[in-house]
Amino acid sequence: MNLKKYYWGLSEKAIKETEEIIRNPQHPKFLSRIFTLLSRCDKPEELFSLISRKQFIEVWPKVRRYWIKRSQAKDFRSWWETIYEQLLEEVKGRKRPKGEPMKIFKHTGEVIKKARIEKGWSQSDFARRVGMKQPDISAIEKGKKNITLETLARLCKILDIKNIPVKE
Repeated sequence: MNLKKYYWGLSEKAIKETEEIIRNPQHPKFLSRIFTLLSRCDKPEELFSLISRKQFIEVWPKVRRYWIKRSQAKDFRSWWETIYEQLLEEVKGRKRPKGEPMKIFKHTGEVIKKARIEKGWSQSDFARRVGMKQPDISAIEKGKKNITLETLARLCKILDIKNIPVKE
């Protein structure tokens, strides 16, 4: 793999070191270097030429926390999160629950959709305002996407939703 295309500001020596750093999650610079790679790379086969899928599964939760603190390249983080979830299904045999979304997710999605429509916004308009993609907004409104409280708070702030009653 040619790391130069992802670490364009590093010297040849630093690129060589980076390859070794990425192969060693215990290295103090591991999180910053893997973060840079993942926020610029959209080719899993290139990542997996450096580290194994199993290693990625092991380090991803730590990388995700580091990434969230940086609040950069959120689309790439979501994309790698999807890769992680798919790998969990393959490697560990974990399956996502099938069937109907939880009632609380459906209710929350309905409240968000109603507020969005009252503002006269399409899903695409709303997605642009909150820095998300339209398919994610659709999944949230259907109750099919489990979102963080931080995301929920951001959506509610933009839509002027003061509270969402919890329904069982």
